[in-house]
Amino acid sequence: MLEELHDKYERLLERLRRLGSVVVAFSAGVDSTFLLYAAREALGDRVIAATGLSETYPEEEIEEARQLARELGVHHMLIRTEELTDPRYASNSHQRCFFCKQELYSKLRALADAAGFAAVIDGTNADDLADYRPGLRAARQLGVYHPLAEVGLTKREIRELSRHFGLRTWDKPAYACLSSRFPYGTPITVEKLRQVAAAERALRELGFRAFRVRHHDQIARLELQPEDFPRALELRDEIVTRLRAAGYEFITLDLEGYRSGSFNRTLPDALKVGSTGHS
Repeated sequence: MLEELHDKYERLLERLRRLGSVVVAFSAGVDSTFLLYAAREALGDRVIAATGLSETYPEEEIEEARQLARELGVHHMLIRTEELTDPRYASNSHQRCFFCKQELYSKLRALADAAGFAAVIDGTNADDLADYRPGLRAARQLGVYHPLAEVGLTKREIRELSRHFGLRTWDKPAYACLSSRFPYGTPITVEKLRQVAAAERALRELGFRAFRVRHHDQIARLELQPEDFPRALELRDEIVTRLRAAGYEFITLDLEGYRSGSFNRTLPDALKVGSTGHS
């Protein structure tokens, strides 16, 4: 299995070398960190890691991006994005991710052009192509490449290779922007984003790793891994105290547990046609 993965990795390096120079859309997640590592191996200093800076991205992840880029020896830039000023994004329709990625990739394309870099690439993997991801349409429109998906690397394979190469993100839980915590149609504001960020920070400080705090007005619906349910009940009073301090009146535990993109299930299939967001 590892030999097969190394073949894919060599194809990835060759693909990156053909691009010549790249701006990596860098979120500090498993996929983009692995991609940044490979880009540094293939292209040396002809790589820029660029992270979108907005209220939809918590401070902890921004700092993580800084640290990882420094560890990998790659020049890192924070690019201010203004998706919340776009009413099409703030209204939180099922196409929210398209407008977000359109804003981000436009800024990264401008950065690449200004720096004389050939391409913008992101960490989309082979699994993502079968998911509901409106952001991929923005990537196509703006010429963003997906090298991991192009060579057929799946999430599981990326984690395995990341562990092999000693990347500390190999077992990092999946993450999505804070806007994904709101039901479609619920307007997104800076205040609500800060409320969710504070609630998730509280859970992280209590030692939980893979989870979501879904925002339903006064209700915080906690999606935790089922194996964490007993611990959540042990820490019930502390969790309630901290999430009430964040602004929630009622704190509930979702018995179905943590799953990525849980709000996508409420969308009619017809709306998903032609969209290939994961939340």
